[in-house]
Amino acid sequence: MDMELMKKFVFVLGWLPILLWGQYDPYALEENYGGGIGYSPMYIALDSIPGSASLRQLGLDPNQFASPFVLQGGEGFAQISGRWRIGGYAGIGSSRISAVPTVTLYLNRDGVEGYQAPPAIVPDWSVVDSAVAYTGSFLPSIRGTFTFALGAAGVEYAMPLFRDLELAAGALMGLGRINLSVDQTSGTPRWSSSFSSMYGDITDSTLYYQVQDVAELTSTQTGGLEALPVTSRLVDVGGTFFNFQPYVALKWQVLDRVGLRLSVGFNKGSLPAGGWTLNNSVPISDSPAATVQGLAFRTMLYFGL
Repeated sequence: MDMELMKKFVFVLGWLPILLWGQYDPYALEENYGGGIGYSPMYIALDSIPGSASLRQLGLDPNQFASPFVLQGGEGFAQISGRWRIGGYAGIGSSRISAVPTVTLYLNRDGVEGYQAPPAIVPDWSVVDSAVAYTGSFLPSIRGTFTFALGAAGVEYAMPLFRDLELAAGALMGLGRINLSVDQTSGTPRWSSSFSSMYGDITDSTLYYQVQDVAELTSTQTGGLEALPVTSRLVDVGGTFFNFQPYVALKWQVLDRVGLRLSVGFNKGSLPAGGWTLNNSVPISDSPAATVQGLAFRTMLYFGL
């Protein structure tokens, strides 16, 4: 009796996996439908930061910017026909670096702009630059910020692998914008001075600019106004360009209305020469061309089908 029961148990145990597998259809035979929306950070390994050479001239190290560069954003997609989808992405990210340079005071005696180190043998110290280290506590600080914003529409073709797993290939196309700002500060900023004019006193919408003598008055009429010494200076340059990002994506429907989506692609954006603007308004005609490119990786937690 026990042997007969054991045979039945072994028989059922052997057929159980086959019976269970027969109840499960791993392939999605029905028509594709639905869509989803969710949080989707983008990680880009940028080949280089636009304006890196100019930042190095200020004593900043562009290699200290965050790598990979992260855009915080959202993404959505919807089925339109068969296995074709449309979607969109929007995100923005920024990274900041800073430096505090040492200061050397010098007297310009040779008439050449900038500090010139004296030669090994100095016949006359009155005609060469002399320098001494600054020992005060008001050292200037320099801070650089790089910002990248992206808004793009996408189209893709989905290829189901199993019922809850599919592969897709597509591309994002839209507008990108980069901004590079440099903030230089010396001393302690005050609230009142933060809203004062850089050129003089303003009374009844009229700027009163002080000159020392008649000669300076004449030269100012044909030249320009020189800014007064300030404790802080902020310069912001930026540009808008067309951005293209082909990618492949893997979508996994974890629950009925929740899923994960991973995308890998290559981001390519080009800002032409002369495309930079100062403070979002004044074009910089001699600005160099710039590229925003690198391997891009997106992770998405979505709600939908």
